[in-house]
Amino acid sequence: MIRMSILLFILAAAFFLIGCTEDATDSNTGNTTDTVKKQTTCPVMGGKINMDIYADHDGKRVYFCCPGCDAAFKKDPEKYIKKLEDAGVEIDKTP
Repeated sequence: MIRMSILLFILAAAFFLIGCTEDATDSNTGNTTDTVKKQTTCPVMGGKINMDIYADHDGKRVYFCCPGCDAAFKKDPEKYIKKLEDAGVEIDKTP
């Protein structure tokens, strides 16, 4: 009985792990159903962004929590853009 319980537990865990590794796709369109992660935090200080404080670089608009952060960003914009992209954030395009 204990062996049967262990076997059922292992099978359930395996099915769970297999399900977690599959891509989520919409069966009607074949498109992935991942949600877009918008920027909500400043890449420099980590605070909540203020949409009035931003810098544009290479066709991308990055928002900041305070005016000092945009100055830091301008010294090494690729570093902060990479930080956002690595976190899965879709960076706004410049209008």
